[in-house]
Amino acid sequence: MIATTETKLPKLITALPGPNAKRVVESDAKFMSPSYTRDYPLVAKRGRGAIVEDVDGNAFLDFAAGIAVCSTGHCHPKVVAAIQQQAAELIHMSGTDFYYESMPRLAERLVNTLSGVAPKKAFFTNSGAEAVEGAIKLARYATKRDKMIAFYGCFHGRTMGALSLTASKTTQRKGFGALLSGVEHIPFPYAYRCAHGHTAETCGVEILEQLEQQIFKRLFDPEEVAGIIIEPIQGEGGYVVAPNFFLQELQRICRKHGIMLIADEVQSGMGRTGKWWAHQFAGIEPDIICSAKGIASGMPLGAIFAPASIMNWKPGAHGTTFGGNPVCIAAALATADLIESEYLENARRMGEYLFTRLADWTKKFKIVGDVRGRGLMIGIEIVRDQRTKEKAADLRNAIVDLAFHKGLCILGAGENTLRLSPSLLIDEEQADFAVRTLEECIREAEKKA
Repeated sequence: MIATTETKLPKLITALPGPNAKRVVESDAKFMSPSYTRDYPLVAKRGRGAIVEDVDGNAFLDFAAGIAVCSTGHCHPKVVAAIQQQAAELIHMSGTDFYYESMPRLAERLVNTLSGVAPKKAFFTNSGAEAVEGAIKLARYATKRDKMIAFYGCFHGRTMGALSLTASKTTQRKGFGALLSGVEHIPFPYAYRCAHGHTAETCGVEILEQLEQQIFKRLFDPEEVAGIIIEPIQGEGGYVVAPNFFLQELQRICRKHGIMLIADEVQSGMGRTGKWWAHQFAGIEPDIICSAKGIASGMPLGAIFAPASIMNWKPGAHGTTFGGNPVCIAAALATADLIESEYLENARRMGEYLFTRLADWTKKFKIVGDVRGRGLMIGIEIVRDQRTKEKAADLRNAIVDLAFHKGLCILGAGENTLRLSPSLLIDEEQADFAVRTLEECIREAEKKA
């Protein structure tokens, strides 16, 4: 196992992929579903902190964190200890039918991170997609309505209900037939590409007008709309930040018409932005909040939060066999302790540090169109030409691959954006390495532009 004292930076000892990695990739192609998406042949074996070691002994700096999942780093000793202790005591009984002492303890801990004074409750799930599915059901149950509104560019999951809300890539929908009826999509406020030339603070005025003057008058009567779901920062859509005023106005509209405002914080929550929840930057109080990914540092857990007045469905109306598994709950409790005591502030501070380092990139590089995000949720949009803003997916993909071969793991988001979503424990030395490496990769990619 890699110890934090051994290395904080990459160490490559073979060509990539190495011989063992090649063997695993070949076996994967033979036996695994081809629906999985892999950007490069990283075959992980061990992890500690922000470092991942592959099956050939190569060490990488992980700025993807399992798609923003490993919030406290890989195999944090306190999380591992909590998992081991719980696994030796009780692994499963099903929280739908029995009680665990740890379930209400975690629920209390997490609802206390939310804004507002109204009493709130939690329902634990296995994943973000399942949390979104539950949110759809809860919104319908609470309002006795059935219509839903989501946003273009959004990603809410791949199960059929969540997929009906998702509008990220056609390949995620193609071939699956009719989805959930009564779902409409509207544009997301994308300041860098705002059709009306607004700034990051004002983009979205026309979208809100479209919602009230077009959607509510020509498609759905607002009294039939159960919920409007939004990612405060679009994840798969390209790390696009919704302006504060937009979220505030969306809340006003929802409250005016008795619609549930649902915040999908699966990727942006649990301290990633420097606040517990990204919607807190706007000072709003969503009716329903979905969480997962970083909630349990890599163990499969999700959650739905809502005021007790909304989460008042009857016994049997919703349930789960594995959601809120005791081992996952133990990992989440340790995760919450670490985020509160150390990593929330570190995410804020390191986010500021990285944004300072990236501040001049649109001037420094001709293919960097925009740098955006909050905390340790940073998007770097790659374009062919800054004037035309032509999307350069091929250059983005080349940068991701080049970074891998230099020992830095990142992922894309949207059509042409690089996403930086490291564990919340990174330090300045690791941030500096990531910045230097990306600068090298972007310079190499620019030669192909």
